[in-house]
Amino acid sequence: MKIRIVSFFGWMFLALSCDAAQAKSVECIKNETSVTYLLSHPLHHMESTSKEINCRIEIDPAKKEIKTVSAQIDVMTFNSGNSNRDSHAMEVIDAITYPDVTFSSAFIVQNGDSLNVTGKLTFHGVTKDIIIAAVTKWSQNRLEVNGSFDLSLTDFKVERPSLLGLKCDDTLKFSLAVVFKLE
Repeated sequence: MKIRIVSFFGWMFLALSCDAAQAKSVECIKNETSVTYLLSHPLHHMESTSKEINCRIEIDPAKKEIKTVSAQIDVMTFNSGNSNRDSHAMEVIDAITYPDVTFSSAFIVQNGDSLNVTGKLTFHGVTKDIIIAAVTKWSQNRLEVNGSFDLSLTDFKVERPSLLGLKCDDTLKFSLAVVFKLE
């Protein structure tokens, strides 16, 4: 009986070790990665992009599966091409007090190349559950992930900016293009 129990635990340990050996941690390629948000106002739309993303995923390359995602962006790295507008945006979100946006996945549902990544996003000192819809493109030595999600300013306790007495939409629309080197 002891031999069977020891054998069972030996096989379990081996199975878990093999699964862990398949997992690989990979960081994004910063100069090829970007996150952009779109803020709409009745009179115009504004886009701002950051290429300073710290993103790490854990993958199983053999199964072409993403197991976990974590990311961090310094809000001061977003650039709309208009320094006055960017300065005002940093005032609105109180970038000195809340300099980072972070995301950590809780679970990932993968169906072929489509992903739904559910996790915790912390922005402006508030943490909320969000779902990022994404599509993956795997090649021999690269993984590209393109996705999007929306964020409500009021949910994150950010006062909606106004121009000429008209407030911006409550929704920030985010798109992301993240590239990972697999070798």
